Amino acid sequence: MTKKIVVTGIGATSPLGGTARDSWKALLAGESGACTIDAEWVSKYEIPVTFAAQAKVPSADVLARHEVKRLDPSSQFALIAGREAWADAGAPEVAPERLAVDWSTGIGGVWTLLDAWDTLRERGPRRVLPMTVPMLMPNGPGAAIGMDLHARAGIRTVVSACASSTEAIVNAYDHLQQGFADVVIAGGSEAAIHPLPIASFAAMQALSRRNDDPTTASRPYDVTRDGFVLGEGAAALVLETEEHAKARGARIYAEVLGGAVTSDAYHITAPDPEGSAAARAMIAAIEGAGATLADVKHINAHATSTPVGDIAEYNALRRVFGAGLDDIAVTATKASTGHLLGGAGAIEALFTVLALHERIAPPTINLTEQDPEIPLDVVTSPRALGDGELLAISNSFGFGGHNAVAAFRAI
Repeated sequence: MTKKIVVTGIGATSPLGGTARDSWKALLAGESGACTIDAEWVSKYEIPVTFAAQAKVPSADVLARHEVKRLDPSSQFALIAGREAWADAGAPEVAPERLAVDWSTGIGGVWTLLDAWDTLRERGPRRVLPMTVPMLMPNGPGAAIGMDLHARAGIRTVVSACASSTEAIVNAYDHLQQGFADVVIAGGSEAAIHPLPIASFAAMQALSRRNDDPTTASRPYDVTRDGFVLGEGAAALVLETEEHAKARGARIYAEVLGGAVTSDAYHITAPDPEGSAAARAMIAAIEGAGATLADVKHINAHATSTPVGDIAEYNALRRVFGAGLDDIAVTATKASTGHLLGGAGAIEALFTVLALHERIAPPTINLTEQDPEIPLDVVTSPRALGDGELLAISNSFGFGGHNAVAAFRAI
């Protein structure tokens, strides 16, 4: 028998705010988290892109000093978001053997790895920190949450580029359906605002070059879009069976209807321009939820603000919904947060859950002249989603041709 899975807790630290609610409030207000990077390495290495969407609240302002010292920034963000989500869910009393973590990252502990390499070259092996490997491991963020909350039903980490945390949420849904746990903390984190990733993304011409105006650089669907803005942070959702949630009197934000994962097998970085595999993921997510295409009223699009990517996703959407796409409110929240890579799907799923919970679609900022080749109904100011049945999907697509889609319904 299919179980009803619900969201009972949310947490985040993002370029828009240090909490989930602060991030949501800033998103609705049309704010941007992008700003010029105030670090000496920008000029030292002559980095061609001098801005990014950095976390609004430094981890050191939230975590204990020893936690900051012993955790890579990607794990610091994860722990902050995970703790907030857990507290928001009411810190449920659940046996450790029935509590699991499904986490994700796209790159992992890049700061730890590259700092350790610098230390090795400049000061020798004796000065390399003994905690270097545990800090750089991609499973480190999930492990940090699991150890903090004593989760013993399994701590799983997905690494599928920018689709990672949506895939983690889909996995969490499946693990609850399969009875592996009663409660799962799901999400993702990333901390890659470092000279090497920025230089690499810039070299492949994936980043916006609007150094003179960072806040308007991420502009999905606009005719002048020229690349994404690198972001950082984390988001977490507490998922549990409705039966378990109601038994403890938990507040429920939305229902999780599951999702789907497919792959393009097309190109290591470019999406399939026809969007056939991405379309299959959307269809599978919707049909797996026992819903119809007409039930979908809101889409949080992947929409990175790249010239090629935005059109490829539009092609996939049109392939799925046909003329019905014109009646769906589409939001591209990366315009405000930047692209959190492995954490993108998690923060966007969180925004989708809140959009359903409050029945309001958040805006897409910086859209001044919509690309005529992408005739979507893009939400540019907060829009009421109305009463009645509300179903939404959140799309994530990543390097390597990874496609992940999660589906949610308003309670």
